[in-house]
Amino acid sequence: MPIRISEAQWSGGLNTGKGILHFGSGTYEGSYSAGSRFDDDSGSNPEELIGAAHAACFSMALAMLLEQAGHKPVMIETRATVHLDSQNGGYKISLVELHTKARVPGMSEEDFTKHTQTAKAECPVSQALAGTDVTLKAQLES
Repeated sequence: MPIRISEAQWSGGLNTGKGILHFGSGTYEGSYSAGSRFDDDSGSNPEELIGAAHAACFSMALAMLLEQAGHKPVMIETRATVHLDSQNGGYKISLVELHTKARVPGMSEEDFTKHTQTAKAECPVSQALAGTDVTLKAQLES
């Protein structure tokens, strides 16, 4: 399986600094700042990127499960709402709400619900958010 790479560059302190995000595929480059994360300034933020990744991963996992069950979906739309909360002097992603709707000919509501729950549990991004080991290599440049 391929390994995916994204990069972030940051210049300055937290409140006055700014950064640029780059996807390794070259399909996205965007700015981010404290204002775009904690207020409504223009630019992206880590929570928005996590939400997009989670919505995409969940939709793909659900499509696979539905197709394996003999019900090819016509359309799946998923929105992820990511909650960033202030806790104990810091910040924490406290909740991700997935909202999905789909058009799946011939599928019962009960079967659809069963497959959505499985997709939520098995999609790799859901699993990563549940507690993945994170390694770190750090180098201080002079």
